[in-house]
Amino acid sequence: MAQTDPTKSSNADLIELGRSLIANGPHRMEPTSRRVRGQSDTHWLFDTTSAYHVWEHPYYPQFYILLAEIKDSWFIREEAVSHDDGVYVASLRPEGQGADGEGRILRRALVFRQGLLKGLVRFDFKELDAWYEEDQPIYGHPKDPYKRIDILPSSRKITVKFGDVVVAESTLNMFLFETMLRTRYYMPKTAVSPFHFSFLSPASFFFATYDIESKAVVEANLIQIKWQYTTPSSTTSLCPYKGTAEYYNLSVDGTEIKDAIWWYRSPTHESAPIAGMACFYNEKVDVFVDGVKEKN
Repeated sequence: MAQTDPTKSSNADLIELGRSLIANGPHRMEPTSRRVRGQSDTHWLFDTTSAYHVWEHPYYPQFYILLAEIKDSWFIREEAVSHDDGVYVASLRPEGQGADGEGRILRRALVFRQGLLKGLVRFDFKELDAWYEEDQPIYGHPKDPYKRIDILPSSRKITVKFGDVVVAESTLNMFLFETMLRTRYYMPKTAVSPFHFSFLSPASFFFATYDIESKAVVEANLIQIKWQYTTPSSTTSLCPYKGTAEYYNLSVDGTEIKDAIWWYRSPTHESAPIAGMACFYNEKVDVFVDGVKEKN
């Protein structure tokens, strides 16, 4: 196929990335023994235990696959990226999908022929229908093996305000600590009074003091989210550590804050304790921990 002018390409971001990786190399790369699989339509494009974690930037890695591990597929060369032909953009058509255009063609693969990444292929993560580490689906991008999350129950009082209006208070929380990121505070979505307990999340905890003689609860956790200030949002997002998030908008005194609250209906196994719990964006509202205001 004749090479096209890279400046006119719709793959300008890939061309820039390829040139940078050939010239400067990745921030970091290392092999992984994890079984990595990629699916497009009904085809497994690869099934390998010889993938690489490649950090194109400092924040998280991508999976790069050995060209020799791409099964039942063939590449169509689209355009050169580097002047020395060390990397090129390719399309990929799974075996059995004819050249007459039938079937799906992947058009955003980088194939490296030189340098540290020689013999590796970088697929656009979103272009594949599914990625798996072992048998676990990958959401958004691969996990960084050097980062982790901890989810701990906490009775410290969380108060959420927008302006002078208190929109949520809770002493029955899950604190989510993620490496190098700010703490997130998850609280049950239900309102709880001292004499009535109902909660959505099976992973929630509550603690109360019950007076046997008076048959009354004399101390209980405070949980109150004022849902009259919220409306459902159509936004969703993906996190490799937590799964698919859904959102609520917040509207106070005529001011709407888009996607100010998120929650996970069915989080990943490691994040199961926050199932059904709500978290406010620290950056969009004022969050107080035991009366001390967090930085926005």
